[in-house]
Amino acid sequence: MMIQTKFHGELSIDSIQQWEFPHGLPGLEEEKQFVLLPIEGNDSFQVMQSITNTPIALIVSNPYALVENYSISIDEPTLDLLNIKKQEEVMILTVMSLKQPFESSTMNLQAPLIFNSTNQKAKQMILNDSQFSLRQPIGKPAEKGAY
Repeated sequence: MMIQTKFHGELSIDSIQQWEFPHGLPGLEEEKQFVLLPIEGNDSFQVMQSITNTPIALIVSNPYALVENYSISIDEPTLDLLNIKKQEEVMILTVMSLKQPFESSTMNLQAPLIFNSTNQKAKQMILNDSQFSLRQPIGKPAEKGAY
């Protein structure tokens, strides 16, 4: 299957793992199918590209690689929706907002993306924990006022 992507041009996704968001993303409920694409020369970030809507491409990253004190609990509805049975099935990414200069870029720690690598289902889970920010600066402590 060929798709048009925002950053990679036309691409065959036959050999690329596809992820289903059964309820879409908050604000993008109709967007249910995505692929994760590498960013050449940068192992820290990926592009989460919609399969059906070329302009929908989010930069994502592993929050644990950027923030040392990030810790969440996955709620019961998310565990059920994604059919998560064990921790080894889970991959967590956060949506990035890249800016110039790069040091002013932020990540959304308040709404992580939860992936089940066993069944390729995913969900953006909104945390009810105000300890984490929607716009956490890269390289800063995750807890508000942690300095």
